Amino acid sequence: MKLLFVFIAFVLSFFIGQSIVLKLYMFSYRRRLFDPVDGRKTHEGHIPRLGGMAFLPTQCSIFILVVVILRHFEFIYVDYQLLSQFLLLILGLGLLFITGLVDDLVSIYYKWKFAAQFVAALLLPISGLWISHLDGLLGITVLPDWLGILLTIFVIVLIINAFNLIDGLDGLCSGLTLLACTVLGALFFRHDSWLPVIFAFITVGALAPFFYYNVYGKTKRKRRIFMGDTGSMTLGLTVAFLVIRYTAGDPSDPNPSGNFLVAFSVVLVPLLDVLRVISIRIIKRKPLFLPDKYHIHHYLVSLGVSRKKTLYSILIIALGFIVFNMCFVRFVINNQTLVLLLDALFWFGGLWLFGKFRQRRHKLEVQHSLDESEKDED
Repeated sequence: MKLLFVFIAFVLSFFIGQSIVLKLYMFSYRRRLFDPVDGRKTHEGHIPRLGGMAFLPTQCSIFILVVVILRHFEFIYVDYQLLSQFLLLILGLGLLFITGLVDDLVSIYYKWKFAAQFVAALLLPISGLWISHLDGLLGITVLPDWLGILLTIFVIVLIINAFNLIDGLDGLCSGLTLLACTVLGALFFRHDSWLPVIFAFITVGALAPFFYYNVYGKTKRKRRIFMGDTGSMTLGLTVAFLVIRYTAGDPSDPNPSGNFLVAFSVVLVPLLDVLRVISIRIIKRKPLFLPDKYHIHHYLVSLGVSRKKTLYSILIIALGFIVFNMCFVRFVINNQTLVLLLDALFWFGGLWLFGKFRQRRHKLEVQHSLDESEKDED
């Protein structure tokens, strides 16, 4: 019966999300609310950027409806501490929704966005949810409450910005969120933690129609849309909440070791990408919060990989990290620090190989152009 309600919640969120996205098309075209085209953007034509407005209303309405029905008929036990965490999550999502919407419409200074992210992150520790242990990662187990709260706020703001900054390729932010919520929903289902299961799959349902129109929609047919900061920031907070909720563990889990790294595996690609980009900006003494083309998707596109192949390549890499970490932590090496080092080795080693390939390709192109110019002179 519980699984049936999860499926119904998914289907309802899918059709409501699709309906809102289609209405946002018409509204955006009537009001001429399009994403500006500049030197950094890869798209052409008029494309609305308010698709992210579809996520939060769908998430909240379906989640509240399903939880009230399940609680009324006593299909599930509602932990009121967990419910309070969801209520403050929704409050934080509302704050980011308003901030992102204002930024999508009139643009605001990044410091205001950062302040909104900080307040939204602060709401989770207020609700009683924070990172209380690292599960042996880096040799650290239990954290003092004050340190856990500070770490939680930092991690949430980092994840929100990671999802916000990686939203530079059609379907990438939404695709990574779909993957993260599907995996986390399955993990919560394994522990019979039904409220996070419901919320995760409601998010999947709300996001699936947008992913289709964002990746496969045709600009000429007015069937393509972007999520804007409204969507990327609320999705970042959604995933951050589910990740930290899972790291809190479950007393019924017979093998809790590894939960921390397994949970963070779903955000490993955006986190590694944003840390790499920030490092490059610091080394090159460039502003940390201004857009650039140092992200992994820019890297692959510059090698001549098509945008859709780049999208699915990154999603496969993200899935590979998740499967690798789950298998190794659970069945091979019960050492999260070593597995995390292997993750970093694969990531930065792969980027180093891509860099060598890029240099070689550039040299060949230069040599080819020189040869062609010599032939023309002859």
